[in-house]
Amino acid sequence: MRRGIHEGSSIYHLDADLLERLEPDLIVTQELCDVCAVSYDRVSSAVRRLHGDPRVVALEPSSFDGVLETIRTLGSLVGRASEGERVAEDLRRSAERLRTRARRDMPDPPSLLFLEWSDPPFAPGHWTPDLLALLGIHSTIEFPRAPARAVTWEQIASSDPDCIVLAPCGFDLAMARRALTDLQANETWRGLRAVRDGRTIVLDGNAYFNRPGVRLVEGTERLFEALAALEDGRYRRA
Repeated sequence: MRRGIHEGSSIYHLDADLLERLEPDLIVTQELCDVCAVSYDRVSSAVRRLHGDPRVVALEPSSFDGVLETIRTLGSLVGRASEGERVAEDLRRSAERLRTRARRDMPDPPSLLFLEWSDPPFAPGHWTPDLLALLGIHSTIEFPRAPARAVTWEQIASSDPDCIVLAPCGFDLAMARRALTDLQANETWRGLRAVRDGRTIVLDGNAYFNRPGVRLVEGTERLFEALAALEDGRYRRA
């Protein structure tokens, strides 16, 4: 993996010419991360080229409750407030059902380290700690309601998790699996108890965790199922 991807330059390009041809009335963007999605500044710069005066709205939730609120906000912005409320409420109910199931079926959850990037390693922030809390888990290193940030391999070794989840930001499952393979060159990684015991889980972070959308609870359910398989003594990549 290339360290530079997470050190300042976006992996996305904004097609300003196409944006101009579309003539939007509303543009929804974000200010959470300038690397993993088109930045608010880049969108604002492109809007200055457009005819008319489209409204630009930046949504930047920092928690799971904040994600639900942005869904409601987006529904209101597009004239579908009732639908936005329904989607948000359905997600809230799904989260509570998962919380109940986890308490019943996994009363003694393992200690876990969730990594949102691997080179350098990034511990989770924003809404991810809230999702883990649904399962009764806290990442051994985490930054609730704050941006994910780089941590050292020494910190990771000291945290000594029972298992490790790798869900790199912006990576699909195939790319995440390649990232896991690349980590085998790291001596500290190979020495971690969770790695030695085969207790690593690879998830599609791009689809299920990294973006503040409607698939967050589904992703957390996939994590729960993978953890349940590990606790049954079976190695599994979700």
